[in-house]
Amino acid sequence: MAEIKLYSAVVCPYAHRTRLVLQEKGIDFDLIEIDLQNRPEGFTKVSPYGKVPAITHNDERVWESAIINEYLDEVFPNPPLLPSDPIARAQARIWIDFANTRFVSAFSDLLRSSDVQKQEEAKQQLYKHLEFIENEGLGKLSGEGPYWFGESISLVDLTYFPWFERWAALKEYRGFSLPAEFTRLKQWKHALKERESVKAIANSKEFYIQRYAKYVAPTPVGV
Repeated sequence: MAEIKLYSAVVCPYAHRTRLVLQEKGIDFDLIEIDLQNRPEGFTKVSPYGKVPAITHNDERVWESAIINEYLDEVFPNPPLLPSDPIARAQARIWIDFANTRFVSAFSDLLRSSDVQKQEEAKQQLYKHLEFIENEGLGKLSGEGPYWFGESISLVDLTYFPWFERWAALKEYRGFSLPAEFTRLKQWKHALKERESVKAIANSKEFYIQRYAKYVAPTPVGV
């Protein structure tokens, strides 16, 4: 029996983050799939918020993906997924926070809103976030390397990628493709897709289009 138990849901991008970290580090773990529409009795004893991901490590429990991932990086330090330099590590945490508080919100607002005006506002907001990532993130930090911090993959890369694997749902339901002008972002996405850790748990575009259909609020008829 593995030391780590991961409570996950295949459609959940937050759980996807933690699965990627476990794959990158080669950590043995037991995967427990949770039906988020029908959570098992007692699940809140593991995840008090009733959300995935959550892990148990021996007799301890940790929840919230960003916190889980830093915990795993500290307890299983090789290979490291945060920069060793304090300012670079601070920058990594800033970008993780940007994902959690801004980027993900705009992505979700666009996908889930049934109001055409709100969809348009979300598109504009998401475009601005992508532009900020292109110029302030990858443009200034990655140098000649394919990843956020250059040649070495980090928690920042793994924090964002699950939403980019799901981008087909935005294109299908909201007509929002990844803008062609963001060339560094496209190169970054391609580099991530080619990693063995990503390939090992990747799902197809069709999978996400089908799975997200029930989460997408329909656009009102006649609008």
